[in-house]
Amino acid sequence: MRYIISSIIIAGLIQVFFWITHNNLVSLIESPSNRVESLSYTPYYGYDKKTLSHKQIERDLDVLAPITRKIRTYSSIEAELILDATAHKILPMDLGIWLSGDYKQNDLELQRALMLLKKYPDRIENVIVGNEVLLRSDLKEAELYAYIDYLKEFTDKPISTAETWDIWEKNKDLIKHVDFITVHILPYWDKITIKQFNSYVLDKYNAIHNLYPDKKIFIGEIGWPSNGYNNVNSVPNLKNQATAIREFINLAKNNSWSYNIIEAFDQPWKGALEGNVGQYWGIFDANRDLKFNLIGDIELNQFWFYQMIASIIIGALLTIFSLRNRKLNFNHALAYSIVAQGMAFGLVMDFTYPFTNYMNLGVWGMWTIGTLLMFPLVIMTLAKANELFKSSIGTPPTRVPSLNQKLETAPFVSIHVPAYKEQPTALAQTLQALSKLEYPNYEVLVIINNTPEEFYWKPIEKLCVELGEKFIFMNITCTGFKAGALNRALEQTNKEAEIVAVIDADYVVEPTWLLDLVPLFDDPKVAIVQAPQDHRDGDESIIKTAMNAEYAGFFDIGMVERNEENAIVVHGTMVMVRLSSMMEVGGWGTDTIVEDSELGLRLFEAGYIAHYTNKRYGYGLLPDTFEAFKTQRHRWAYGAIQILKKHYREFKPSAKKLTPNQKKKFITGWIFWLSDAIGPVMTIMNLIWVPVIIFVGVTIPTIPLTVPIITAFLVNILHTFILYRIRVKASILETFLSSIASMSLQLIIFKAVWDGFVKDGLPFKRTDKGGGKAKKKSDNPIKYETTLCLLLLISFFALIFTNNTRIVEIYVFAATIFIQSIPYLSAVIMRFLELYSIKKQEI
Repeated sequence: MRYIISSIIIAGLIQVFFWITHNNLVSLIESPSNRVESLSYTPYYGYDKKTLSHKQIERDLDVLAPITRKIRTYSSIEAELILDATAHKILPMDLGIWLSGDYKQNDLELQRALMLLKKYPDRIENVIVGNEVLLRSDLKEAELYAYIDYLKEFTDKPISTAETWDIWEKNKDLIKHVDFITVHILPYWDKITIKQFNSYVLDKYNAIHNLYPDKKIFIGEIGWPSNGYNNVNSVPNLKNQATAIREFINLAKNNSWSYNIIEAFDQPWKGALEGNVGQYWGIFDANRDLKFNLIGDIELNQFWFYQMIASIIIGALLTIFSLRNRKLNFNHALAYSIVAQGMAFGLVMDFTYPFTNYMNLGVWGMWTIGTLLMFPLVIMTLAKANELFKSSIGTPPTRVPSLNQKLETAPFVSIHVPAYKEQPTALAQTLQALSKLEYPNYEVLVIINNTPEEFYWKPIEKLCVELGEKFIFMNITCTGFKAGALNRALEQTNKEAEIVAVIDADYVVEPTWLLDLVPLFDDPKVAIVQAPQDHRDGDESIIKTAMNAEYAGFFDIGMVERNEENAIVVHGTMVMVRLSSMMEVGGWGTDTIVEDSELGLRLFEAGYIAHYTNKRYGYGLLPDTFEAFKTQRHRWAYGAIQILKKHYREFKPSAKKLTPNQKKKFITGWIFWLSDAIGPVMTIMNLIWVPVIIFVGVTIPTIPLTVPIITAFLVNILHTFILYRIRVKASILETFLSSIASMSLQLIIFKAVWDGFVKDGLPFKRTDKGGGKAKKKSDNPIKYETTLCLLLLISFFALIFTNNTRIVEIYVFAATIFIQSIPYLSAVIMRFLELYSIKKQEI
């Protein structure tokens, strides 16, 4: 425990160092005063642009009065609302008249403006006819001129129109119709860095002044967003917003400029029009809280202390929960603790996302689903990291069974070989190998089940006679698939048998298998002795090399670690079980299609011990085809969910049959299946979001939809390439092929998990092997994987090539999309390797 505590302290201090050096409190150039000349103000709120009540408007102006000398509006409708709500106020305004391509509405705007000019002459200082009308091409130049000239006939207030600096440069006739120039200079939209803000503004102001030296210039919009997407080199954040506004106010004072800052309050409804950035231009947030003062230091993140404390606590809890009662050294504990703190940081930042971003219904939905899906990914990533550190820099395995024990007695072993439509040549090799075992006291029950075709069993019946009395041939019809056949075999098992050993019909065993492993049963608490699966045809083709390498990782890494906690997954080949213990817990179960693993869990629940050695004692045959490989994995994953549904009560905190570490191992194993199954769900979610980003331009909740996926991918890469070298002793090529094979199964695992939760009693499907079968080229076992792969790659390139403003979040999202394509691309590669192998065999 001392290693855990010390590692938590060190990792927590790293977290503290990160937060206190992350510019949470910064000193920037100060403004001459805590007051600005003018602020844009619109009386709306929410995501659907609801109109504020008179009382709310009045409160807003009370908030703004100490900060600004006047306000700017954009339409006569808005101005009427404001003026009527605050008739007794003295805060003046620049009256905006909204012009568009709707001529009828334009006439109403003008008539309303004229009414307001008569009703509130002392509140209105200037009139701005149209806002960026020419920029949007809503009206022709002559039409805009006509509206301006028309209004001049009815008021002596100074009149202008608002356009960006480039429109004023292009339309030189516009100056003839206005009393002063209202120019918009927004460096953010022009992709200018914050460091160039003032120089850029000065340059554009001077350009307009040089063109029109005799006209007064009013900077109608100047500002910077506090959040949202970057626009190439223009990065929106609170520090940059404060920097821009403070520096500009100083610049304006030094040059005696008139200006209006956009804007007073954040407007969440602008997200639908201007994308993520449009919501964050206010110097107040939507809750009417001032984001920063114009004088004094600025706190960039008011939640930072709480986020830091929460991250440290969550990281510490993750570390304690994962590492307690484990054999570990300081290196393992510290490395894991640092990773746990990093994952905790990600979780906290995700949880606080809604507090720092405006969330419409769509973003809420994506964030909620993404956050829920984060949890299994986080658990899987931490479990992989734990296994990585344990196997690389942690303590070596200590629960290693001794294989050199002297055989004091030779308990009778009944070897059961179930065979359902197995290739006779492969089964014959299995039986011949069993006849050469260097063990004196055993029998072999060859259980031909549900196989009426004589082709499969007639040669085996003859072989059993030739091999002698140890070999007992059974040809039965039964229910319950493999488990049913094994239960029928128990009825004919020798009464002296103390141990039942099971191997698949394609396994060629080593002569010392029983001799080495049976002595482990001298301990009466031992109920299971498991040896790994391995294969003798891995060199036949490159696709079989990939499959074999993928299997090896589980047996040399995962099973070794599970053995440390007496929590192995029992496999129905190369396994020995104490017969009395098996019968005590009910024999082979027929209510799942993974009777071997389910029996093992029942034996653990009964308090028995299992031993696992990763020394190879038997070699079987690999699946004949990629589709057979997928079918086998579907059976395993589907069976795992069946076991979960059957035994979940034993994993409650109050359940006592299993140790806490056994519970962790099995729960983690199930989460591995679930996390693989989550991959396609997140793929579909992100594919749905791609057109929204491209065509609507709205934000994505980056952390839950990208960071866990990228992190899990990187951890998996490190886990595979480091541990395959250390534990499996695999070459780089074998490691790469194993990764391809493993990732290619994501979609079939999703289907298996889905089937496991919604379908009961799916039949046992045998894995085709030993028959040299290969799917015809016209068959397509990867049509769904190919479709998803193409959609993801198209989305990836679409995001890259349409990201004209080089938004970092979109690049991150595109990278996530590409990572999500890799499992489906891996399936395509596996199919290509299969077709290549077929072609090579034909030659």
